[in-house]
Amino acid sequence: TQTLRRSPRSLTPKVEASNSALTTIPKLEPSNSPSPSSAPSRKRGTDTLSLPSSSSSSPSKRPRTPAGYAPPSKYAHLNELVDILEPGLICVFIGLNPGVRTATEGHAYSHPSNRFWKLLYSSGLTSRLMKPAEDRSLPELYRLGNTNIVARPTRNGAELSKDEMDGSVQALEEKMRQCKPEAVCIVGKSIWESIWRVRHGRGIKKEEFRYGWQDESEMIGKPEGVKEEEGTEGETWKGAKVFVATSTSGLAATPTQAEKEKIWRELGIWAEKRRGEKAEAVKIEVVGGAPELLN
Repeated sequence: TQTLRRSPRSLTPKVEASNSALTTIPKLEPSNSPSPSSAPSRKRGTDTLSLPSSSSSSPSKRPRTPAGYAPPSKYAHLNELVDILEPGLICVFIGLNPGVRTATEGHAYSHPSNRFWKLLYSSGLTSRLMKPAEDRSLPELYRLGNTNIVARPTRNGAELSKDEMDGSVQALEEKMRQCKPEAVCIVGKSIWESIWRVRHGRGIKKEEFRYGWQDESEMIGKPEGVKEEEGTEGETWKGAKVFVATSTSGLAATPTQAEKEKIWRELGIWAEKRRGEKAEAVKIEVVGGAPELLN
């Protein structure tokens, strides 16, 4: 009977062996999964590695482009607007650039929300409300012309860059030297700001900006060093006088509509006077050239 009984001592090693076998699993765990003390360091290491990637892709590291800027390729399918320029004009309107609607229809200020044609009529620049499709008749009817500082079309002015506008000033000056208008009307503050930056090498200060007629020193088109040029009617042409008007875009909330009309009316009064003077000069010339008709 004694041979059939197991001694408690004989079981002890087996139990220890069993316990030893069980404890081997926890001993392997630290090598496969991080301990609480090591986990944060690995996490910090991961964060540290991700920072350069995040930093390199931040906007401050990328080449800066104007918000909303659209490259020329975006609207390459649209045609540029044809300038309405010829000698003998009393005023040329200088807009920002053609909008999509204007470029599509091929006529200046074609979008229904634009108030250009309404302001021309209410100010006295035209004697009736004209349609965009009649824009080519401006020189014949009212001695007025039209062009833009930037030729390519965009949906809005925000899709142009300042560098692009500034780079177009020289070509604008050359256009005016070719047709020699008496005056130019800058249709919008941002256009004049661009011309000013190019001429003065800095932005215009708040106290320096004003709507209406600008100083004679700011005439457009006169080449530096040239005192006078022969005009189209035998007069000296020293450049085109500059009148800065408001934007006519329907998106332009300021100045108020009443203020816009007041600014434009100042130009209208001048235009009416100049057209009257020119018409009178033509009458005198005709009568003086054919006195026998009066007998």
